[in-house]
Amino acid sequence: MVEGRQPLRSLRNAPRKFDWPALRADLKGAVPDATLALVATAAIFLWLVVRVENGTSGTTQLMPMMSDWDNWTYWLCQAFGWSGLLWAYITVILGLLRSGRQPRWRWFRGATVERLHRTTSLTTIGLMFMHALVFFVDKVQANREQYAGAERFFKTFTHIWVPGTYPSGTGRVAIFVGLIAFYLAIPLGLAFYLRHRTGSRVWLALHRFIIVVYALSVWHTLLYGTNVWYDGSFRDLVWALQLPIAGLLLFRLLAPARPAERLRSRRASGSAPVYAVGAWVAGRLSVVLIMVGLLAVMISGVDGGRPQEGHGSHELWPERWVIWASLVLFVVAIVVTARRQRSVRTRGTKSSTQAAKPSANRGETAAPSVDEADGS
Repeated sequence: MVEGRQPLRSLRNAPRKFDWPALRADLKGAVPDATLALVATAAIFLWLVVRVENGTSGTTQLMPMMSDWDNWTYWLCQAFGWSGLLWAYITVILGLLRSGRQPRWRWFRGATVERLHRTTSLTTIGLMFMHALVFFVDKVQANREQYAGAERFFKTFTHIWVPGTYPSGTGRVAIFVGLIAFYLAIPLGLAFYLRHRTGSRVWLALHRFIIVVYALSVWHTLLYGTNVWYDGSFRDLVWALQLPIAGLLLFRLLAPARPAERLRSRRASGSAPVYAVGAWVAGRLSVVLIMVGLLAVMISGVDGGRPQEGHGSHELWPERWVIWASLVLFVVAIVVTARRQRSVRTRGTKSSTQAAKPSANRGETAAPSVDEADGS
């Protein structure tokens, strides 16, 4: 054998940078789920059309010109948006159930819930993409008179797909927030398939930020969606449905499935410094405050909606620079978290390697590191 070359068997067994077989398997498993999502989208589309026909649509009250059937692509865009939010709700529920302390239900199987969480996550990303794509098609048609030829496609593409470029109305913030949610959902949602490259600690830490994507999606829908522009019982219902998410998140933080994430275990092992305890308390307290805020919204009815009479113009909040600054801070938090988890993984790998040397001399097998034992 030529010196410096790895054996063929070791190359075959080397971890892949991206787990394509797992992604293909999950895409295949997502076919029934995606089919159900398309059926739900069609049902929502018909429901929206019926509301337009009988004059009960909040969108047509706000924009009467949208009652024309020529604008059917706008309603299809809305249908994909609502089904995408519904599937995001489902996949977040499944993820919180899987990552928290497992309930003692006979029908609850962790592997099944995890598989459903992955397939519904893929379906959610697909629905978000279709929501944006159909909106792009709708705007291409709407811009026929304003732009011509290739300029129409270029301008529309820029406004719909480039964050912060939509020129008018509430879309200056709404589409900005929605695009950030979509572009963050792709790397954070697909981080699982990079676990062999990054290690389990890193991908788990990255994936936890996905709850921010869900919060942005709800914000995009409730504060700027024309279907729920006005105050009403449906808005209150959607806000109320966020309470189970917040409750499960609090339960997951208080009773995580992994012993290493429990504060009592970390304090007993001496690996919980003061700042970690402070962060633990701050995180749980933040979720409690969110739940109090949701209850206040439901009781008071003040949630950012507009009254039917005299809604007038609505001041956009926040400014774009606030969103950009928040996005930069969020990305910095992700990078710092990933680097910190990677350094922990490196230290664990070095310690296991050092422990393996005397064990090898005695003919023993060293215990795997945390990342190795976790399937990475």
